[in-house]
Amino acid sequence: MIHTIQPRSGTAFVVNKGQRLKVIDPEGEQVADLYAFNANDKTEFMSSGRSLDYNESLHFKTGAKLYSNLSQVMFEIVEDTVEDHDFLLTPCSVDTFKHFYPDETPVPGCYGNLVAAFADYDIPAHHVGTTFNTFMNVDVDETGKIAVLPPKSKAGDYTVFEAKMDMIVGLTACSAGESNNFRYKPIQYEIIDAPGEVTR
Repeated sequence: MIHTIQPRSGTAFVVNKGQRLKVIDPEGEQVADLYAFNANDKTEFMSSGRSLDYNESLHFKTGAKLYSNLSQVMFEIVEDTVEDHDFLLTPCSVDTFKHFYPDETPVPGCYGNLVAAFADYDIPAHHVGTTFNTFMNVDVDETGKIAVLPPKSKAGDYTVFEAKMDMIVGLTACSAGESNNFRYKPIQYEIIDAPGEVTR
């Protein structure tokens, strides 16, 4: 079953070990912020630093692994039609909008949407860290300057993550203009059960 996350919103759900999470960009050029906690130990959570270190790369594509703060693999990317994502930048927030978009009315952003979604699992706000920004196109030039560019994803593109542990997963349809070429669109996702089990 394919679920739709409405523009500028987010949700949280459980993904079990062996299941696959398919994140879909139905209209193109839309970022989805992904974050996760070990369902059996919420002190273990997705780590940008560990993932960048152990993959020895800023680029994440098929075969890349997303690690926890305890150096355990949480997800492996097993299919990817885009192979262009970001794991450097924090999820957008009210403060992001005040900083980069001072003429706009601030919205909760991905951080606020994740905080609200994870609250249903008794996960406090300060535990939400740097997200895996699926489909986000971030360029780092030779001087170290960071630029957020329009995503390369086209309508129907997707990334499939295989769960390596039971997790509570948060996912958003990103709210920041620069990240989505100043258009706000939905994100879709599907949880695909392990072989031999019934897909839901």
